[in-house]
Amino acid sequence: MIITVKVKPGAKSTELIEQDESVMIIKLKAIPEKGKANQELIRFLADHFDVAKSRITITKGLTSKTKLVTIL
Repeated sequence: MIITVKVKPGAKSTELIEQDESVMIIKLKAIPEKGKANQELIRFLADHFDVAKSRITITKGLTSKTKLVTIL
């Protein structure tokens, strides 16, 4: 599965804000520094989709707020 995720780092808590067929909007508590927000996004998606973290890859947008994520 390939999904587009828009993240809002530096929020008070990590939570899913909106989800439809084309995009997920997620608030992340972590700040976008040294990959912390990306790591938190992978942990959140692994819990949300009930898959191992190793099955989730950010394929595009590592330094962007809009990311393309592949879930195997």
